[in-house]
This record gives sequence, structure tokens and C-alpha cells, in this order.
Amino acid sequence: MDPLLALNLALVALFIILTAFFVGAEFAVVKVRMSRIEQLIEEGNKTALVVQKLVRDLDYYLSACQLGITVTALVLGALGEPTVEKILHPVFEYFGLSESLSTILSFAIAFAVVTFLHVVIGELAPKTLAIQYTEKMTLILARPLYWFGKLMAPFIYTLNGSARVFLRMFGVKPVAHEQAHSEEELKIIMAQSFQSGEINKTELDYMENIFTFNDRVVKDILVPRTQVIAISDTMTRQEIQEVMVEHQYTRYPVTEDGDKDRIYGFVNVKEMLTDFTSKEDKNLDAFIHPIPTVHEGTSLNDTLLTMQKRRVHIALVVDEYGGTAGIVTMEDMLEEIVGEIRDEFDENEKPDIQKVAENKYRLNGRVLLEEIEEQFNIRFVNEAEVDTIGGWMLTNLRSIEEHSVIEAHGYEWEITETLNHQIVEVEMRKQTQVEQLEESISN
Repeated sequence: MDPLLALNLALVALFIILTAFFVGAEFAVVKVRMSRIEQLIEEGNKTALVVQKLVRDLDYYLSACQLGITVTALVLGALGEPTVEKILHPVFEYFGLSESLSTILSFAIAFAVVTFLHVVIGELAPKTLAIQYTEKMTLILARPLYWFGKLMAPFIYTLNGSARVFLRMFGVKPVAHEQAHSEEELKIIMAQSFQSGEINKTELDYMENIFTFNDRVVKDILVPRTQVIAISDTMTRQEIQEVMVEHQYTRYPVTEDGDKDRIYGFVNVKEMLTDFTSKEDKNLDAFIHPIPTVHEGTSLNDTLLTMQKRRVHIALVVDEYGGTAGIVTMEDMLEEIVGEIRDEFDENEKPDIQKVAENKYRLNGRVLLEEIEEQFNIRFVNEAEVDTIGGWMLTNLRSIEEHSVIEAHGYEWEITETLNHQIVEVEMRKQTQVEQLEESISN
């Protein structure tokens, strides 16, 4: 074989391999997970340190890949036609083709062959490998790309600078590449991880609850004023013991003269037990701790930070007029993330949404409308002023007498329990198709 032809073929193969290298490196460094690289660094993987440098200066090394891809493509174009022409020259002579026709055919065949090899071997194959085996490909290609970037630094800085000048002419300001994901992107990633079996349903629920945690406010989860069990500073020792035995809570807010609008502290039962057993008969004031106050519109995240800072597990919630709206506990907030927490004293506690029969449910009056919407696939429209099913019933009824019924959204909603002008429990029953038709006709 002609030595020059052999050299040309070797160069064509070399530059296709180089194209594959730059394409694979480009896709690998973009797709690699930085959390995994940091884990490898902690394990002592030195190549992972190089990968970290690439990712931290991603814009620069992507430019290096683009430079490499462009140069190799140009060289392949320049080598392709003469190489193919030399290979096919004997064939053209055998068929007696003219020089002009031979030139056209050799160019067309060279273009087709080089394009096929460039696209299949140089582009598609390395791209697929980089996507499917991101971590392995990145670790293999990181060092060569790093040193190529160092060698080509003058050219890359010149090209990047020229690109920025060009963009500024059109009023575009280039920004650094960010590795951060938006909340919606993270939710999509978590959903995909669950579907692929990387995380289980419990882990997915925890993560989703964390994202919604800061969107919720204290008003959504507080124990309303009417249900707050408090101790008055006028109670006797015996009366306080009776309250603690009956309700068995760990902490109780303390009111001034029994007025729930004048809560000024709380007591911890554990601290009082010693006094009760020793019969030292200390004054109630000795056990009262200051209670932090938050507005009912405060986010759960800010409330949690306040309680952590004050090192307390209970907070007083006030409304816009400064009156007591209720109380909130650390347990209430943790349940928003991990779900219902039940202890040995919660045996009689009912779930907020309880199925009692087919298409029949009992709802706590404080259940949020959005929870009902999510579980039963219905939509409460134009209800911006209310958050709970009890509030929705109140806005749609003239009175809150027990057994009052609303027919809406394909269900019958009946008040089954009230307390102090508050709806405590609602029964939800699926309407039959005949009842739904009659309702639609009447509307």
C-alpha cells in the first residue's frame, strides 16, 4: 500500500477517535452527578478531583470540547476527499471515467463515507456511552480533557472572549453555568428515582412533604383555641393534677385568670411530677416557662426555627387582632414531614380521614381542602378564604347544626359533630348516579 495513503487512513481513523473523545467528554461532564463525585473524593479517588475541577469550570471545558470537535471535523473534511480519491482511482481508471467525473464522484463518496463514520462513530456512539455510563466515562476522559484544556488555554480564552463580545453587541450578558436545580426539577428527579426503584415510596413522601413544608402556615395545623386545654394560674394543686390526669399531655399553656386570650407561659408535666411526689408544694410560678408567640400566617419553617432557637416544643398562635388563635407543637410540625406520630396516649385518636364503609368517610373538621382534593380527585373552586373542610361547610351553610347536609362534587357532606360553634367532624358520602343527575338538573 502507498505509504501516503496508509498515513491518510491512519489520520482519518485518529481524528474520528478524537471526535469521539471530545463528544463523549462533553456529554459526560455535563451529565455527571456532583454528589457522586464528592463521594468518590471522600473515598480517595484522585481522578474524581480532576472531574471536580472540570465541573467547577464547566463553561471553559465545554469550550475546549467544542474546539476539539470543530478542529477534528475540519481535518476529517480535508483528509477525506484525497484519501477516498486515491483508493478509488484505480476503479475510475478501469471504467475509463473522465477526470472531472472522477473528482465529482470521489468528493460525493468521500463526503458520504466520512459523514457516516463521523456521525456514527464520532458522535452517536460516544454520546450514548456517555449518557448510559456517565460516571465511568467521566473518570476515563477527565485527565486527557483537563490537559487538553491547559494546552489550548490561549485559544479557548480568545474564543470565549470573542463570544462574549459578540453577545454583548446584542445586549446578552453571559452567566456562569449553575449546577443548581429548581424545586420542580428536583421533584421530577425524585419521581423518576422512585419509578426506577432508586428510592422507596416512604422516602419519596418525605421529600415531597419537605418541599411543601415551607408553603404551609401555622394556621393550617394549629390546635384551635376552642380545643386548647390550658391551666389557669388560679387553679389549686388538686385541680391541676385532675387536668393532667384527664388529658395526659406533656405541656400545658398557662392562662391568667382562665382567659385564653392571656396565655403567658407553659408548664412541663415532667418537671412538676417530682414536686407532686415530694409534696414540696411549690408555687405554680416556679414551673412556668415563657412561651414564644407566632402569627397564624407565619410559615411552618419560620415557626420551627423560632422554637428551635428558644428550645421549646410549644408556641402560642395569635390572630390579626392579637387574640389567641390556638397553639402549635413541635409534634404537629414534624407530622407534616413524617406523617402521623402516635404514642401510648393516642389509642383513641382517629385519623383525619377515616374510611367507615364503601364510599363513606369521616373527616376531621380541620382537614385541609387540598388533602381532600388530592385523595378524592375533586376540586374546590373559589375557596381562597377557607382552608379546611369545616371552614368550607361554614361558608356554605346558614347554620352549623348537626346533621346539616351539603350536596356538592358528587358527595353528600354532613355535619356529624360540633363543639362551641366549631365543626369537629364531617361525614362524606358518595352520591349515586341518580342523585348526581338530580343535583345537576337542579343547578
